[in-house]
Amino acid sequence: MARRLIRRMSTAVTALALAGTALALGPAAGASPNPITHPDQDHMGWSLAARSGATPGTVTPAVSGLPGLDVSSHQGNVNWTTVKNNGAKFAYVKATEGTSYTNPYFSQQYVGSYNVGLIRGAYHFATPNTSGGAAQADYFAAHGGAWSADHHTLPGALDIEYNPYGATCYGLSQASMRSWIHAFVNEYHAKTGRWAVIYTTLDWWSSCTGNSDSTFAQNDPLWIARYSSSAGTLPAGWGFYTFWQYADSGTFPGDQDVFNGTADRLLALADNT
Repeated sequence: MARRLIRRMSTAVTALALAGTALALGPAAGASPNPITHPDQDHMGWSLAARSGATPGTVTPAVSGLPGLDVSSHQGNVNWTTVKNNGAKFAYVKATEGTSYTNPYFSQQYVGSYNVGLIRGAYHFATPNTSGGAAQADYFAAHGGAWSADHHTLPGALDIEYNPYGATCYGLSQASMRSWIHAFVNEYHAKTGRWAVIYTTLDWWSSCTGNSDSTFAQNDPLWIARYSSSAGTLPAGWGFYTFWQYADSGTFPGDQDVFNGTADRLLALADNT
């Protein structure tokens, strides 16, 4: 009897230890994983026009800056020569989603933009309820998101926005979401030496992180998404945006973006100077 009781207690302790390890390594507490079933449709601002009430199409930003674009597998093969001739100065390309998806057009888009002389970067579409932030940062860095000191590579970007598979905030509390994002950007920095750009909307950031942690602004450049004639109010801590996604179509394939600065500042961001 005593031996059976000891065995049961030992089994229970082991189970608790394994559960604790799984929670530490997996998605944040409270998250309910959804299968990633249509990653080819998940891209920066995938639902922004509908949520913001904006009419899909071209919006002319009321600021000066350098024009650019972001693309994913949704765009397929891109004619980068035409993009360059139409005035683009930079491009971001979706590389990964979660820890299981890589963009099948990534090489054509990422290398192609480089070959015509654009400054380019890669981005990761976050799914915080499927795995931990550090695990997704590792996957991103290993599958196209790493940084190169070649004068043409921007720091990787974390696309953290509305959940295309369910609950807006992926089933995470605001505190858990902040922890997840910190885990991602810290691990990305450890892997690459660069701080990730954070792409988001004010609405999502306020709802899902509480808009109360200004420490992200100390290191991570902001990429704000807002389909309007101005970038609007920025999340807490950021005094300015680095990139602004202002429309889902226009001169270039994919989404239309602007860099908040001059060509020498864009190069400085690429060079980490």
